[in-house]
Amino acid sequence: MAHLTRITWPDFGAPALPPAFSLPEAQARLAAVRHAGRHYDALVIYGDREHAANLHWITGFDPRFEEAVLIVTEGAALLLAGNECLPYTRTSPLVQSGDIATGHCASLSLPSQPRGTRRIADWLTAAIPQGATVGAIGWKWFGPDEVDDPATAIDLPAFIADPLRAIAARVENATPLMMHPTHGLRARVDAAEIARLEFANYMAAHALQRMVRAFRPDRTDFEVVQAAGLGGLPLGCHVTFATGARADQGLSGPTGQLLRTGSPIGFNICHWGANICRAGWLARSAADLPADAQDYLSAFAFPYMRAMSEWCSLMQPGTPGHDVWSAMQQALPHDVFGVTLNPGHLIGLDEWVSSPIYQGSTEPLASGMAMQMDVIPGHPTYGSTRMEDGYVIADANLRLQLAAHFPAVLDRAGQRRSFMRDVIGMQVPDSLLPLADTCGIIAPWLFAPDLVIAL
Repeated sequence: MAHLTRITWPDFGAPALPPAFSLPEAQARLAAVRHAGRHYDALVIYGDREHAANLHWITGFDPRFEEAVLIVTEGAALLLAGNECLPYTRTSPLVQSGDIATGHCASLSLPSQPRGTRRIADWLTAAIPQGATVGAIGWKWFGPDEVDDPATAIDLPAFIADPLRAIAARVENATPLMMHPTHGLRARVDAAEIARLEFANYMAAHALQRMVRAFRPDRTDFEVVQAAGLGGLPLGCHVTFATGARADQGLSGPTGQLLRTGSPIGFNICHWGANICRAGWLARSAADLPADAQDYLSAFAFPYMRAMSEWCSLMQPGTPGHDVWSAMQQALPHDVFGVTLNPGHLIGLDEWVSSPIYQGSTEPLASGMAMQMDVIPGHPTYGSTRMEDGYVIADANLRLQLAAHFPAVLDRAGQRRSFMRDVIGMQVPDSLLPLADTCGIIAPWLFAPDLVIAL
């Protein structure tokens, strides 16, 4: 039976600064990329400000303002950058060590900046053998329901794709090598990466809590977002804040809307590796809601909490993705809850990597998957509710590795799991590591945030 209980949101302590991305890690990742792409004569990895995750995972470098291209062959690796990013490539341990060479290609720069450097086509011609088979890695791949030939539908800009096709005998979409939920290189995290994810989740979760504590009637969304006090970690997506006239525009940012009693609201803080999101009502009780929404708890929020408990219970290695999808469909009927996207997905530097959870999926959940509890309901009367935080599925072996290298991270995850079980009443298996102090918290009345749902 779901009910409201009054608690103070937990704080399990600030994590230490996580380890920096090291040269041995980077060298191992570059070797893994070469091995995964061994059937290609060359891999061409593209990145820009919005789609930097694959490039960053390999190198530790993310293009800012500009685009960048990494060309990997059996014996060499070349990172092409534009005017402003070229000096910043030295943030990569592989560039510092000489494992990756760099090249200046001004065509990757912003419009109207100085050009005159070697053309992108010339760089590609020099690095890739004529007649080669090339794997192109962007940020998505396609199915037969989308394009005629998924294998050759590449998602690189034409000014890169066109010369590639002129040089190579065949250019294939190789993005699944990096992002596929079953075999993608980025679909699993290790102990060091878990420590980094936990730090990002901690920072985002506490910024969101500070923001919630600033909610007052007639304050502007600008004022309350300012109260979040973002610590400076890179944002994985823009800060969202949808209420008032923007309430049904979930991706809206602050626009000067006033916080009005009786309005639905949704908001988030997202850093690389962490997206903490909540939705509910600007209210102190059901009496503040419109008359036709006053059964919000029993009709909408309580069933959602029970569903999220079941979601947690399924986060175990070996669970087929379809089982999670089916359980959420049954627990949250579409005609009431309107969930359309995958009920859970992998998260990394990019907020959405891919997902093993979809209708008919035989792809099993696996140890090392960094999972986002991202089940997004919506209803024209009830608005929404949300408990969106980060987790890692970890079998006994991965938990032992974490205990050996980052015992405090494992201890905090255990404390969060105990809180979710013992205080909130959720079914959380030992295999699930909660990364944020907000895990388990649904506060339906955001003007009374210490009233949370328990089971």
